[in-house]
Amino acid sequence: MTLLDPVDPVDGPAPADPVDLSTLTGLEFLRRAQKQPGDVPSIGRLLGMTFDEVEEGRVVMSLSTRPDFSNPLGSVHGGIAAALLDSVVGCAVHSTLPAGVGFTTLELKVNYIRTVALDAGRLTAEGTTIHVGRRTATAEGRVTDKRGKLVAHATTTCLILRP
Repeated sequence: MTLLDPVDPVDGPAPADPVDLSTLTGLEFLRRAQKQPGDVPSIGRLLGMTFDEVEEGRVVMSLSTRPDFSNPLGSVHGGIAAALLDSVVGCAVHSTLPAGVGFTTLELKVNYIRTVALDAGRLTAEGTTIHVGRRTATAEGRVTDKRGKLVAHATTTCLILRP
């Protein structure tokens, strides 16, 4: 698997230096993604997520709210916070894994604390690992608004996929 191969008419040209992603540790992979935002089609690109901080066992990402995120009641759909949380807790786990080892989410539990207005601005999520074992990992995450108010929090269990 490479970061992008030929030029795609929708997504644009491939990066100048395609890399075999299976040779990167999870931390190296995430730091590469942080430096090359938008290179690969992903949920993060679709929602406008950015990597703000990446370190082993901890990842911070953010996005700006917009009218496209509306639910029928006129506020930000809860799935936006859930996607942000799933991303940071999964990436926190990924940041601890060696090259060639992957993961998948087994469970995600989200608690919503308050409604988010469509014009709320930047939402920031932080994910940290709790336990990373040979077969499973757990992590927790929090989403806060631009004032630092808690919007939602989550826990996850991930299955570690070793070759």
